[in-house]
Amino acid sequence: MKTVPEIRSPGDLANLIDYSILKPDATADEVRRLCAEARQYGFRTVCVNPVFAALATRELAGSPVVTCSVVAFPFGATPTDAKVAETRHAVADGAGEIDMVMAIGALKAGRRDDVVRDIVAVKQACGSALLKVILETCLLTDEQKALACHLAKEAGADFVKTSTGFSRGGATVADVALMRRTVGPELGVKAAGGVRTLGEAVAMIAAGATRIGTSAGIAIVSGEV
Repeated sequence: MKTVPEIRSPGDLANLIDYSILKPDATADEVRRLCAEARQYGFRTVCVNPVFAALATRELAGSPVVTCSVVAFPFGATPTDAKVAETRHAVADGAGEIDMVMAIGALKAGRRDDVVRDIVAVKQACGSALLKVILETCLLTDEQKALACHLAKEAGADFVKTSTGFSRGGATVADVALMRRTVGPELGVKAAGGVRTLGEAVAMIAAGATRIGTSAGIAIVSGEV
């Protein structure tokens, strides 16, 4: 059962944050710094591109912080077998969570079975790793967002996630609330894309988010604007 988390301390909030470095020009040194900060502040995961999954796993060894890797990022327009191979590679490199971009074009074209098969294949490749499905809500109508949530749930995903942060919009309170209503209490909801302040994070959690994806984790837990 996924319920609205109670935030009583910065540590409670830190445990909901996927501390992210997904920019295309990220360097190994930047990933090492992010991992050190994640250990210091107690963030839930460090979210990286697959090329850095092994490095993040080494840097986080001995801490409770989990390595999270994105798959088919940021477009989702990748053949399923390529998504599966990327997932297996990231898991072999130590990723305990996978954030995959769904087949957005297939969803918008009404190819529901293709969307489900795509997610199921990645879920199977995850093994024991948790799977979040990125909807890219800014590209969808409300009806399509709800459908995407239903299909992700049907396919066995653990979370639905709003955004990559690389399209024309990010997380909104309205979208998080819609996603929570649609998936019910069983799945997690991750708000990502443009969440940069404590107030924004708290609003997303109040709307039903159980995870926050952000590169501004320190500012959020420090209450900075």
